[in-house]
Amino acid sequence: MFEELELDTSLCRAVAEMGYSRPTGIQRSVIPVAMEGHDILASAPTGTGKTAAFLLPLCQFLLDFPRQEPGPCRALILTPTRELALQVYEQARQIARFTELQCGVITGGINYGTDRETLSQNMDIMVATPGRLFEHIEKESFDCRAIECLVLDEADRMLDMGFGGIVNQIAAEARWRKQSMLFSATLEGKGIERFARDILDDPAHLEADATRKEQGKILQWVHLADDSAHKYALLKHILTQDMQSAVVFVKTRDRLIQLRDLLARDGIETCWLQGEMPQDKRIAALARFKAGEINILLATDVAARGLDVEHISHVINYDLPRSADVYVHRIGRTGRAGKKGNAISIVEAHDMGILGKIERYTQQRIKRRVIEGLKPKHKEAKPPVRKKKNKAVAKKSAKKKRK
Repeated sequence: MFEELELDTSLCRAVAEMGYSRPTGIQRSVIPVAMEGHDILASAPTGTGKTAAFLLPLCQFLLDFPRQEPGPCRALILTPTRELALQVYEQARQIARFTELQCGVITGGINYGTDRETLSQNMDIMVATPGRLFEHIEKESFDCRAIECLVLDEADRMLDMGFGGIVNQIAAEARWRKQSMLFSATLEGKGIERFARDILDDPAHLEADATRKEQGKILQWVHLADDSAHKYALLKHILTQDMQSAVVFVKTRDRLIQLRDLLARDGIETCWLQGEMPQDKRIAALARFKAGEINILLATDVAARGLDVEHISHVINYDLPRSADVYVHRIGRTGRAGKKGNAISIVEAHDMGILGKIERYTQQRIKRRVIEGLKPKHKEAKPPVRKKKNKAVAKKSAKKKRK
């Protein structure tokens, strides 16, 4: 129970009304340590309640040490994408709803007049994307001196997107802070190590594997496609079956536009998310998808992280991603918080290399399926079998090498 974590009754009431009765593994790990004031370096699988893991102790700190006079924000949360910033902001508002804590959000793509209005208010928690926030710091319209808590959400994604330098500069501007928390899907890699070393002070390392209940069950399978026409026919068939909602991933904006037009031609209505899209259109697309007005969302990898929409029944990889870890993040959009989900990949011959990498990365062979009437004409090539050397020959060659 959340009450056992010594959280304020207003916060426990808020999470109860959000439908959460028990803390998840990452919440049980992070909240007590964060409430003691330690810096945090944490990782957790997607969909396991990571956002509440940092919002709850952050709100508790602000309630325990209320501000003495109006002023700029005391807690700053940085996220890599606009969509994630808006989702974290909404969750912050829900968690703080029975308190007097004020929350704001600043992202690219929003009118600067809206930013000025937000920044002029008495603010406790600010959620922001690094690029737009740094513009305000340079213009001296955002004051970092009052920041007491700094949270970096999906730090690995920020590094991937090239925000490392800007985030370090923002952290330097907020050097009077009392606590920093860094959350990442993985703690592996020199980039994250450097990030943590530069920003955190003797952090507690916390890694929480999802419990069986939290992991959910994502059923994964592959359809093999002979060519692009066969590939599209498979997708069209899948999308016209009875499904609750689906996110269809493609590699590029051009591919997205091409697929959108093909589906529209065939009477299949979609909404879409892509890079360099005006923020009002992004928000409108997500709102229609979340409300169930349209049940198919086309997306490039800008939405592969942080897209938190309940009850996504299917993730469809129309194009396989360029790396295996992105595949894992993509399919994590379904099967969230213990629910069941489906992940379907439509694979042409030139994709077999990355499919092999995905299977090695996830340590499982993804099941192949066929659709009656749309069976592939070409069989999947079997991987080459490595011949074992005759032991006697191997010994002989080893002796020669030693000589």
